Amino acid sequence: MSTFLELVNRWSSQLNLYPKPEADTLISWLLEHHLGMRRVDMMHFLEEKDLPDALKQDFERLKTGEPIQYILGHGPFYGREFIVTPATLIPRNETEELVHLIIKENQTSGLRILDIGTGTGCIPITLALEMKGTDVFGVDISVEALEIASLNAKKLKAIVSFSTCDILIDLPQIQGLDILVSNPPYIPLHEKNNMHKNVLDFEPHLALFVGDEDPLIFYKVIAEKGKRLLKKSGKIYFEINERLGGEVSKILFALDYKNVRIIQDLNGKDRIVTGKLSN
Repeated sequence: MSTFLELVNRWSSQLNLYPKPEADTLISWLLEHHLGMRRVDMMHFLEEKDLPDALKQDFERLKTGEPIQYILGHGPFYGREFIVTPATLIPRNETEELVHLIIKENQTSGLRILDIGTGTGCIPITLALEMKGTDVFGVDISVEALEIASLNAKKLKAIVSFSTCDILIDLPQIQGLDILVSNPPYIPLHEKNNMHKNVLDFEPHLALFVGDEDPLIFYKVIAEKGKRLLKKSGKIYFEINERLGGEVSKILFALDYKNVRIIQDLNGKDRIVTGKLSN
């Protein structure tokens, strides 16, 4: 017999890919999911041999570095659960900060918003649910990702219009926008070797990486097309590679965006660049 904490400690010690606090959290999450109980309800003794086979199988997957969100098929974002598959990036806390900033800075109703590279749809769906009276759109090059985004919108009862678009080639047929937002691929290929195994081996490279020859290409193209998509005084919001804040800002300045700002995340890293079209 083991207590819950003893079982967590024993299993988390086998997750060598993660720091101990993170490993403990992952094991607790796995146990809660499979046993259908909150942590506080699992403090009594657990017999390891009586644990369900599916739980043990998922633990073996976790040991390979597979992200728990893919194992469970969902992940949290801004207080809601989103369907997540290997066709989509896993929603992250930094992107929650991007969404929160947009909500905080745009209190007017009736806004038109486009998210480029939508993935799970976590950005436009959250904005549609949190900002009443908005018309919200999401585009992505990946048909598989758009299918997941549509499922999430249906599950969460959000009205978002999704469509396929290769932003490097196509101009979205959605104009008169108040807000353009994007979390585009921003990790140069040469940084692959520095990445955690659970990201590199499992998350979609199409949504993560950009060529070394022009790592800013998505920011340049989106900012240029933003001048045709946005209304006068429309705003653009980018999530960025923490090392590229200055360069992304220069792109916006060069294209005559005003009020360009670099905003740090809760860890003190440059994470968001935003600007506004001049009147």
